[in-house]
Amino acid sequence: MTPIDYDFARLDHADDSDTARARRSGWLQAVQFGFHEGRVSDEYEKLWLEHVAADGVECRGAWLPEDAYGAGAIPVATTSWFDKTLNCGREHLPLRMVTDVTTSPTHRRKGLVRRLMEDCLAEAAADGVPMAALTVSEATIYGRWGYGAATFAPDVEVDAGPRFGLRDFTDPGRVELVDPRTSWDLITDLIGRFHQRSRGSVGLPAFYESFLTGSYNPREGGEDKQLRAAVHLTADEAVDGIVLYKQDGRDDQGARKVKVSVLVSESPEGYLALWQFLGGIDLVRWITFDGLAPEDPIRWAMRDINALKIKAVNEFLWVRVIDLPRAFAARPWSVDGEVVLDIADAQGHVAGRWLVRTRDGVAEATATDRDADLSFDAETLGSLYLSGVGIGTLHRAGRITSAADAAGHFAAMADLPDEPFNFVGF
Repeated sequence: MTPIDYDFARLDHADDSDTARARRSGWLQAVQFGFHEGRVSDEYEKLWLEHVAADGVECRGAWLPEDAYGAGAIPVATTSWFDKTLNCGREHLPLRMVTDVTTSPTHRRKGLVRRLMEDCLAEAAADGVPMAALTVSEATIYGRWGYGAATFAPDVEVDAGPRFGLRDFTDPGRVELVDPRTSWDLITDLIGRFHQRSRGSVGLPAFYESFLTGSYNPREGGEDKQLRAAVHLTADEAVDGIVLYKQDGRDDQGARKVKVSVLVSESPEGYLALWQFLGGIDLVRWITFDGLAPEDPIRWAMRDINALKIKAVNEFLWVRVIDLPRAFAARPWSVDGEVVLDIADAQGHVAGRWLVRTRDGVAEATATDRDADLSFDAETLGSLYLSGVGIGTLHRAGRITSAADAAGHFAAMADLPDEPFNFVGF
């Protein structure tokens, strides 16, 4: 069979010609089909174009050549990216956020996604962006491009019936309902403050506005009429937390369920008060939340710890280091030390031997020809970078090769006491 000469191209969002508009619509439709969604409505496309403009989204694709059977405005592979920031612990670094990765089922294993993904990384490196990240639907795909599972989030179900209740908790403030449709500035302020203080957090994309205000629900094709919001006020009437939630059907016995979308607070008291509010909503028996923090305190604040059930623990953010010296300088380190790392990287961005010296919680990494103490690949580097998994665990799993007790030494340097957390998908 003659190889197909695919047309790799970017969308020009400034071009208002019929051809360019058709390609934009076709690209978006390919993404929808790739994730098993329906046909694109005019309203959804309008919102997408607003997001693209707000975040400066770069959209790439592979199209069949004009003379090929099946050629048209819909590409056979897609990807897109935009830049926000990653909270690395010491600094917020520029982050290339990759999304919309699809391939037509009739054009798989043609190297299309490889080309698009590697172009993305190469351009990020050329642009001086030191990190990339994505959230994934399949865990076996992205390690080949150096992305490693880096943050994790349990999906939980809480029994809001008679078992629900917090231990010896008195709220010095109060909770009030607000209208999410008019609360975007408040939502972004609280999520922005969470991003500033939380290692592993990423910047909020513009498309969240329609979801978190309820102005548009793509599954319903219109306004999200079920979305509700409540805020926590401190004793001096300052807003320090918010929860967004909606009714989510009933269980087999007819008991109502509530699904939490976002729950953030500046203070432990505000956080527990918002949970207390959720557990006290009339007629609700179950609260579900897909995205609790790994070390979340709510279970240990409850009188009955078994009222909270962990249904699954999912990897969330996948991280790719592009500029190792810059990335290592941006994260905290636990003890002073020195180690030589030998990193394999198929794309070459962090390949080679690196001498890493840490002093007073700060690392300096330089290329070296010294013998390596530890060896691993770029995917493993992505996983250990935020300290969502310990060096010892990766070593015991066979992901790190270590000389003598070098793994223990590196663990003392690199492992951090608190887990990273991110709840922003993209």
